[in-house]
Amino acid sequence: MKHLLIGCIFFLLIGLAVSCAPLQTPPPMPTNTLIPATETPTPTKVWFPPTPTYTSFPTPTIAISPTVNIQPQFGALILEDDFNDGSKWTQTQGAIGSASVTNNELTIALSQERAYLFSLRSEPYFKDFYAEVTASPSICRGDDEYGILFRVSPSFDFYRFSLTCNGQTRLDKYYHGTASSPQPPIYSSEVPPGAPSISRLGIWVSGKEMQFFINNVYQFSVHDPSITQGTLGFFARASGEGAVTINFTDLVVYGVNR
Repeated sequence: MKHLLIGCIFFLLIGLAVSCAPLQTPPPMPTNTLIPATETPTPTKVWFPPTPTYTSFPTPTIAISPTVNIQPQFGALILEDDFNDGSKWTQTQGAIGSASVTNNELTIALSQERAYLFSLRSEPYFKDFYAEVTASPSICRGDDEYGILFRVSPSFDFYRFSLTCNGQTRLDKYYHGTASSPQPPIYSSEVPPGAPSISRLGIWVSGKEMQFFINNVYQFSVHDPSITQGTLGFFARASGEGAVTINFTDLVVYGVNR
């Protein structure tokens, strides 16, 4: 019992000694030293570096083709038609529309979708000539089409100079039952888009050479010997469901100086 008491006193003294000992400050941690990167950074790309003085950039030179200035050469007046007399023109009235001569105009009016209608002059027949007529669409849009039929033969071969209501012009040919386009559609600044509008159409024909004008401005030329003579006419075509109305006035035809 004595020995047990002595042991407990011994351990008690050891505990008091430890609790009363001064607190030890832990040694400082080593400082992390930042080592600079040895890799060279990529320089920022300067797209427009400054220059001591302003350097002007050269102005690009654009080659502009000269405007073709072709004027039709023609002679004496052969025919003048103010559409006061409709007896020389085919006139019709039907479900698809009408072609009529009234009030000094030849009017082709289409009321059916995708309709096509024309009116021909019974005489005279022309071989070489220069013809002008004023075309005035009052209802017209998109690919709706109108223009002149010429050299229309008794077997109904013909050429067709046309304008569309989206600003294009072209030349078509119907020969021996086959349709073709000697001049495919091209856009022209002289073709007014839509309606109402007014254009003066001109056709110069001599032999196989043909030249086409709108408002006295040359458009294109075609060489084609297929059809040599025939009468004149006018047409209108509806490309869709909407109505189309075209008025033609002031037809004149001159001889050609060869």
